[in-house]
Amino acid sequence: MGLFSAIFGKKEKLLEPADLSVLHTDVHSHLIPAIDDGSNSLEESIEMLQKFSELGYKKVITTPHIMSDFYKNSAETILPGLELLRHEIARQGLKIEIEAAAEYQLEPEFETKLEKETLLTFGDNYLLFELPFFSEPPSLSRAVFQMQAKGYKPVLAHVERYSFWHNDPGKVEELIERGVIMQININSLSGHYGPEVKKFSEDCIDRGWVGFLGSDCHRIEHLVLLDETRKRPYFHKALQLPLLNKTL
Repeated sequence: MGLFSAIFGKKEKLLEPADLSVLHTDVHSHLIPAIDDGSNSLEESIEMLQKFSELGYKKVITTPHIMSDFYKNSAETILPGLELLRHEIARQGLKIEIEAAAEYQLEPEFETKLEKETLLTFGDNYLLFELPFFSEPPSLSRAVFQMQAKGYKPVLAHVERYSFWHNDPGKVEELIERGVIMQININSLSGHYGPEVKKFSEDCIDRGWVGFLGSDCHRIEHLVLLDETRKRPYFHKALQLPLLNKTL
């Protein structure tokens, strides 16, 4: 046993499941059927929404991908899907609200959208965007300025998953100082995306850098894992931060 502990580290002591109702709202998910890599059907979406409700959430803000290469979504594809879900929620009598925004990929086309379109936001004009996973895009600083110049409040999706910042956390701090709000995925705290991501998400919590917690739910298995992640000490610690979820 001592050998395994030396190799894999001390096992994390789990706590009683945290009360998810204190979050009130989830801000990152992929629940609109068949428009991105999330839910494949209305039935899957409703199953996930039922699980969100059972976990204590009162509202879900679903955020389909918008990216030029793979998921060419827009208000014209997202909002009808939202109405479909709302109709089915009402029909089945589920006790949960749903709204929709989007998760925008920061790519050249994004800056064009910023200039020419009204983008999909949530809450107090929060705009969720993500970066490529392989390197920091050179346009990041300019795009943040442009978002803010248009009156948006930029929210960076799953900041802990960008490995190019794991050894350079000062970059994250710079963005926060410029007004970018950081969102981390709850399941990062379980090790779901790997030990380095888990550690960086814990570091962000220790530094008080987290503005939003999100499920980034694509399928029911993510919510089953989230149910278990409620027992993680760092999830309990995250809930002590002045999170914005509960203001939505």
